[in-house]
Formats: sequence, structure tokens, C-alpha cells
Amino acid sequence: MINLNTPTHNVAYVIATLILTIAINVLWQLLPRRKSEPPLVFHWIPFVGSAISYGLNPFEFFTNCRKHHGDIFTFVLFGKKITVYLGVEGNEFILNGKLRDVNAEDIYGALTTPVFGKDIIYDCPNEKLMEQKKFVKFGLTQKALESYVPLIEQEVLEYIKAYPSFKGSSGIVDIPAAMAEITLFTASRALQGAEVRKKLTAEFADLYHDLDLGFQPINFLMPWAPLPQNRRRDVAHAKMTETYLELINNRRADKKSKEASADTDGTDMILNLMGSIYKDGQVLSDENIAHLMITLLMAGQHSSSSSSAWIMLRLASRPDIAEELYHEQVNNIHYTGQPLQYSDLSKLPLLQNVVKETLRVHSSIHSLMRKVKNPLPVPNTEYVITPDKVLLASPIMTHLNEEYFTNPLAWDPHRWDNIVEVENKEDMVDYGYGAMSKGTKSPYLPFGAGRHRCIGEKFAFLNLVTIVSTLVRNFKFTTIDGKSWVPPTDYTSMFSRPVQPASIRWERRFPESS
Repeated sequence: MINLNTPTHNVAYVIATLILTIAINVLWQLLPRRKSEPPLVFHWIPFVGSAISYGLNPFEFFTNCRKHHGDIFTFVLFGKKITVYLGVEGNEFILNGKLRDVNAEDIYGALTTPVFGKDIIYDCPNEKLMEQKKFVKFGLTQKALESYVPLIEQEVLEYIKAYPSFKGSSGIVDIPAAMAEITLFTASRALQGAEVRKKLTAEFADLYHDLDLGFQPINFLMPWAPLPQNRRRDVAHAKMTETYLELINNRRADKKSKEASADTDGTDMILNLMGSIYKDGQVLSDENIAHLMITLLMAGQHSSSSSSAWIMLRLASRPDIAEELYHEQVNNIHYTGQPLQYSDLSKLPLLQNVVKETLRVHSSIHSLMRKVKNPLPVPNTEYVITPDKVLLASPIMTHLNEEYFTNPLAWDPHRWDNIVEVENKEDMVDYGYGAMSKGTKSPYLPFGAGRHRCIGEKFAFLNLVTIVSTLVRNFKFTTIDGKSWVPPTDYTSMFSRPVQPASIRWERRFPESS
């Protein structure tokens, strides 16, 4: 008598089941599809679908899919049907979709709520989110932005004096790690004030790092998973919330807190949020204020961290461009040691173009998703996107398309020298937090578009320009081996960043001041 419970037979049974499942999945894909259904990207393994090829290199994945299927196609990602619509028309269709038809909260809520907190951002109705954006814009006024430049410069100067990797007259630095710290300090000092910046001790920075680990792709599906990084995320969130609550209580205890603690020409985000009221009369709870402060800090630091690292890596690979930047400052600002001012930035067009070009080639976010709520006919096609789908727009596919940018894969800041960007007045809209351009018809979308366009893009740009100008004024940068090289992109995190570690060589321009 044959024992069917032996390990050998169990393995054989598992293999047979797997083969049968794959065969059924392949046959299902070969069946005729409705004309209203976009073509399906072929995949061998059910449920997993195209997760591996998409996750490792979305740009390469989308490029290959476009060759076979055109701009519109569907792929399977861990059981979800993701319909991609590439190009300017796709960006417009998805990112400018009506609120009744497409929804961001259903996509991002599970990921962001454990990190940011409850009842804010994607854990509340969209109209409430729009009001929260309006509250936060207090720190993004023109007056506030102008006051931030010397503060950011000061933070960078203090960092390069204290950071061990910048000791001496020359050396090597892991630039993504350094830029992660610099942008944390600059964002906290500018957007949240001196009092919050003082809280950024090594312990607080570690908490921020642990909270940041909550932004893992797996948490789209299982934010509750008992993983070590999720446990650290939850502990960090609780402790950071406690820190902000302490600051809020201090404000309440001091009747003269506004005069005593306000800085940056009277801007104080905590006081502003304490006085913010929703249209329905609801007042922000202290916990909501703490959570919005966490969100503001992360939003101010996140994309700037990866973008600034890419900028410095590119400048190290092109020291000729770095020298142009240095001489641009010498010739246009006539720097004599006075603090950098907001008005100085307009005198540095090449530096602005370096930032623009890096944001084009190295977009922080490669995919923007929306859940479909109602059947959506795609104009000029037979396709209808049904509510069982998630729509995906990919700005990098227009950023790196030769139809819009000559030699698109090349990093060339001078391509912007003669490009004048003009906002279309007909494209302006107010989603509830001030008039802005939808931007969905542009091939260049480094900060997204539509109602979820990043409201902090002016701060992010200002932060990057100020940080880079300060570093270039103090150092010369080259690659380790002197060759024109940049690391590949790590797409496994939420933000497309350089594969780490990524070190470059630096040399002080004025060794006697080191």
C-alpha cells in the first residue's frame, strides 16, 4: 500500500497544484476579452502578477508594456487590477478625474494613516483634507518663504561644521545619508520653528527614521502586519505625537506664547493650527494638530531628501556644471559672507535649472494611483475602466519621453536655458485651499497634478536651491573614481532614491576656514 502522506508525495502534490494553477491562469489570459477591456499584461503567477517586474523597475516595465500594448493596459499587482494610462492624455484623464469617479483615499489611506495619524490627510473625507491643506498653507505664504532662505542656509552651514564626514579639508561622504539629515533639519527649522528644531536630538531623529520605515510597499496591502519595522513605526508615531502634544500644551500654558515663541517673522505653525477652525465649526483637536505637524515634517523632508541626494550625485559626476554654479553665485550675488536672501535665488538661473532637470530625470514618485468608483469611458477609445480597477498615471513616462524632451535620458540642466514656463490661466482652479494650476496637461509633473498636487512645491524648490547653493559655495565635488557615474535607482521604497550607500568625494574651496 502506497503512503500518500510522505514528504515526497506532499511536495509532488504542491508542485502539481502550482502547475495547474499557473496553467489555469495562462488559459484565462488567452480567453477573448471584451473590447471595452484594456489589454492585459501577460503574467505567469496568479495574484502576484507583474509585481516583481513592476517593483524592480517601473520605468522599464512601463516602457516594455507600451511597446506591446500602447498607452493603455492593465496589469495584475497582488490581486489588484491596475489600469495604466500613459502620456499627457493619461495624466489628464486620471489626475484631473472628478472626485465622484476616482478616489485617492482608498489607495493611500491604509499606508499613510499609521504614519501620519487618524482623521487627517487620507483618513478623512476629501473636503476635510482640502481644508487641512488650507490650514497648512499658513507656512507657505510668500512672506514665510522669504524668511526661510537664511534659516535653511544657516542649518546647512552648521551641519557641515559638525558632521564627521566633513571634517578636514577633503574627504568622502555618503551623500544620501547626509542629505537625509540636512533636509530633516532644514524642514523642521523652516516649517515648524526653532522650538521644534531644538527637539531634533539624535533620539528624535531615530524616531523619525523608524516612522519613515512605515512607508513600505507591503503596507499598501498589510499595514497591520506584525513586522519589526511596523512595530517600530507605531512606537515612533506614539512618541513623536507625545512630543508635539507637549509643545501644544506649553503654548496653552503660556498666555504670551505668541510673542514668546514665534519666529520667522511671526510664523508659528502650532499656534496657527491651534486657531484653525473647519467650515462646520469643528476645532482641530490637539492630537490632530500633532498629527498634522508630523505630516508637515515628513512632507517637507521626504522628497527633498532623495532629490537633493540626486542633485549632489549628478554634480559630482559633472564637476564642470558644479563649477558653473559656483561662478554663477560669485558673479551674480557678489557673496561677501552675508546671509543668502530669497531675492538672491532669482539671480541663479542655472542653479534653478539644475533642480528642474534633476526633478525631471529623478522623479521622487513614479506612480500616482486612484481607485475607480464609477465606470469611466476613455475618450477616443472603446475602453471603459470599471470599478474593479485602480488607475495609474506615471509622470516619469512623459519626463523621459523624447516627444517632449530631446535626448530625454541625459541629465542636461542647460536644456532649460531657453524654456519659458507660463501658467495657463484657463488651467487655474481652487479645490478649497487657494487657486493653483491643475498642471495635468503638462509633460513635466515633478509635484503631481490635480487636487492632490503637492502644495509644498514652492518650499521644496526653495529648500533644494538654498541647500545646493550653500554646499557648492563651500565645496568642490567629484565621484570617487573621477568618472562620470551615478548609482542606479532604488525603486523598492516609496520614493525613488539612489541605491545606497552612494559616496562622493569633496574638497573644501577654502581649507583655511575648515
